[in-house]
Amino acid sequence: RHLRSNFMCYINGNCKPLKLITMIYKLVMKILGWRIDKNLPVEFKRCVLIAAPHTSNWDFIYTMLAFKILKVPYKFTIKKEWFRFPFNLIMKPLGGVSIDTNSKKNQYVKMMSSFFKLNNEFIMTITPEGSRSKVKQWKSGFYQIAKKANVPICLGYVDYKNKIAGVGGVIFTSENIEQDMKKIMDFYRTKTAKFPDKFSIDLRYS
Repeated sequence: RHLRSNFMCYINGNCKPLKLITMIYKLVMKILGWRIDKNLPVEFKRCVLIAAPHTSNWDFIYTMLAFKILKVPYKFTIKKEWFRFPFNLIMKPLGGVSIDTNSKKNQYVKMMSSFFKLNNEFIMTITPEGSRSKVKQWKSGFYQIAKKANVPICLGYVDYKNKIAGVGGVIFTSENIEQDMKKIMDFYRTKTAKFPDKFSIDLRYS
């Protein structure tokens, strides 16, 4: 019924461009058989947003569609080489932020946390696995950035078994990183990747 009303809005020519684009995103997800988890935590407007599992390029597509539908104004980091013409014409509108991947870890954390100081509302999306291949230890940069910037960690996900995507919860960093990371791993152990044999939670906190 909702899609039908949006379609009539398009036919009648009284749709706002953003509403029309959102309608297209919803239609694509519906055709693909996916649902959106609409239970957004109130903290999502200013957070480090994990995107996991990450075993396929399809993850980016489903995640992007879900976040666009949910109106999550996310940003994501990408190698500065991808911001050369003509790729910058695609990456910037999608939310890309160029970074120097050769910089040291402490410089990276400092640079990422500075974005939060410059913006009242800012969502930095990070894939802590760091690779589509199976890894048994996640990169901890996302946690260090959240702690330094004093912002929560929101748990973005795609679940291929149940065909659902969204933001499933929020973690506030504490003085006990092991306890915090265990909560994060407990959440993601219930999510099914596109290629399950390529996905692992961080076994240090299992």
